[in-house]
Amino acid sequence: MPSHKSPLKRMRQDKRKRARNRSVKSALKTAAKGIRQAPNAAEAKKLMPEAASLIDRAAKKNVIHWRTAARMKSRLARRAGAPAS
Repeated sequence: MPSHKSPLKRMRQDKRKRARNRSVKSALKTAAKGIRQAPNAAEAKKLMPEAASLIDRAAKKNVIHWRTAARMKSRLARRAGAPAS
């Protein structure tokens, strides 16, 4: 356990960031799973804008890299049969 102020603050910040990252990544996985398990293409297309929005927000917050976000959106769009946005 650090005894100086700055590493203690860094630990507090890391704890908050870790909680946010876990939450956002979990939401991403849930959205992707919904598209993958959609009963038909029409249902998957309906879920695609919501998933794309979550992916874009995660990239904006630097939870995931922007190229990872682009790759995820592309793969989900291909699976859904919808154009990537």
